[in-house]
Amino acid sequence: MKHADVARLLLLAIIWSASFVFIRVLAPVLGPVWVATARLMLGGAALVLAFVVLRRHLDVARHWRAYLFVGLLNSALPFLLFAYAALALPASYLVILNAALPLFGAVASAAWLDEPLDARKMAGLAAGAAGVMLVSRAGPVLPDARFAIAVAASLGAVLCYALAGVWLKRRGAALQPLAVAGWSQLLGGAALVPFAAFAPVHGEITPAIVANVLLLALVCSAVAYVLYFRLIANVGPTRAMTVTFLMPAFGMLWGRLFLDETITVPMLAGAALIVGGTAAVLRPRLPRLRPS
Repeated sequence: MKHADVARLLLLAIIWSASFVFIRVLAPVLGPVWVATARLMLGGAALVLAFVVLRRHLDVARHWRAYLFVGLLNSALPFLLFAYAALALPASYLVILNAALPLFGAVASAAWLDEPLDARKMAGLAAGAAGVMLVSRAGPVLPDARFAIAVAASLGAVLCYALAGVWLKRRGAALQPLAVAGWSQLLGGAALVPFAAFAPVHGEITPAIVANVLLLALVCSAVAYVLYFRLIANVGPTRAMTVTFLMPAFGMLWGRLFLDETITVPMLAGAALIVGGTAAVLRPRLPRLRPS
């Protein structure tokens, strides 16, 4: 991997891990629906405006159904679920649970892409599941019913990402990745607008809240997707997905620095199990050597 791609990977991990801090700040004030809607509409509009200026990726009339489907499954639903979970979970929990994405992806790929689950992948899945269970009991939050629902919502968001990835691999060959990033966000946000119109805002819209919304939408969505798809083009999707290895460490750091969240030993152990299981799932299978 070239130095420029390593830099992009680190920057993407920093940006995406920080997104959970912004979500944690915004969700109690704006509510989950407005957090997801604002993020999608602003981030998608920024990318689409760039498409118009550059006169590229303007085939929305041809592929709008695919963009809308991806927008709902890969953006609207998971953003909404993570924003709901942020009402109960610290940002560090959210980013650790998000690191289970490749584990869900392995199961989805086995079911719909005929990619078998060998012993190594099964061991990785078991380690990841153990890590999720450990994080779910790590404290310092009270593991009550509200907490359990928030963990389930986070894992539901991760499942949406995994299913969207499988769908794109099976059906999205004709779609340009950067076009998918822009149009899917804009159309996914547009689908949430009717719900946002009836969703209450729970707090005061201060300049700090506006700044958090802009950073979440323009940096953590628009800029991050550009970086991610550039990585996919340069190093491939498997290596690009290793960004999930770095996100828990950065996420716990941002939660500690900016939200004064507690980092416990079980949280670190759970994160290590999830990352280790992810590494086992993503590691390419070595070819068998035949005796000469």
